[in-house]
Amino acid sequence: MAPELPPGHPPIRTPKVGVLLLNLGTPDATDYWSMRRFLSEFLSDRRVIEVNPLFWQPLLQGVILSVRPQKSGANYKRIWDNEAGDSPLRVISRRQASKLQERLGSNVVVEIGMRYGNPSTEAGIKALQDAGCQKILLAPLYPQYSATTVGTANDKAFDVLKTLRWQPAIRTLPPYFDTPTYVETLAQSIAEGVAKLDFTPDVILTSYHGMPIEYLENGDPYHCQCLKTTRLVREYLGWPADKLKVTFQSRFGTAQWLQPYTDTTLEALPAEGKKRVAVVAPAFSVDCIETLEEIAITGEEQFMHAGGERYAYIPCLNDSEPGMAMLETVIRKELAGWI
Repeated sequence: MAPELPPGHPPIRTPKVGVLLLNLGTPDATDYWSMRRFLSEFLSDRRVIEVNPLFWQPLLQGVILSVRPQKSGANYKRIWDNEAGDSPLRVISRRQASKLQERLGSNVVVEIGMRYGNPSTEAGIKALQDAGCQKILLAPLYPQYSATTVGTANDKAFDVLKTLRWQPAIRTLPPYFDTPTYVETLAQSIAEGVAKLDFTPDVILTSYHGMPIEYLENGDPYHCQCLKTTRLVREYLGWPADKLKVTFQSRFGTAQWLQPYTDTTLEALPAEGKKRVAVVAPAFSVDCIETLEEIAITGEEQFMHAGGERYAYIPCLNDSEPGMAMLETVIRKELAGWI
């Protein structure tokens, strides 16, 4: 029975626990101004671009954002979910939240928040507080830690917390790149994806999002965690070392990034006699522009143009049943003592 409140006392909600699923984000649409807003926010993040803003911002605002929105918008159009009228990342993220909500029950509230774009991290935290959540787990959905992903996702949430008079208790989801449930779920997804193909790949690439080598040299653990994920998956499947190869994609600018690069690897494989290839992207929990366009479409074009014969992209775990079971496991572990 609810306690009796004195006259005029504001209503008191039943305390709940919140889970905020954090991801990178997506533009609201594919037009120039939508793309420019999104790219400006993304490329102005000091965690992502560690260049002095006195130099970087004039270059970004005056040169890069004059031309890049058109190119990026064209790429987004290739993968845009026209039926939903939205980007795949946002569509799938909402399905993940809905399915996780069903799994965790009514005492837990699940929302999504994007580091860049909408729905924002701020909107996600507000929705959880409005629902009565006094304890919130921030869950950046990046298995491998990098300051450019997990770090900045948490930064954004902490910036929001600074503005709140009544802050909720906060926990953050640690990287889960080597947890058994993630490794097993990823490995089984790869094996099942390969089994569905009508050809046998000569090699399978595990393509991770790249970052400048300088970030690794300055202490970012991402590279090591990527290598360990692929090694553990290969050991779980019992595959030889040359069957599963690590590459890095999405390089930007002129600096040296983590290597080998995915695109140049795809272009070189046919000359090595490896003309049947499958690619998986373990660093992404949800299919997005980097997987659906850069890997599934452009990657195939690069490979086939270089003399390849068969090519396949194996989707992310997304909101699949095994993927959701894995997320529930890693998130429940961090909610211990709260639910």
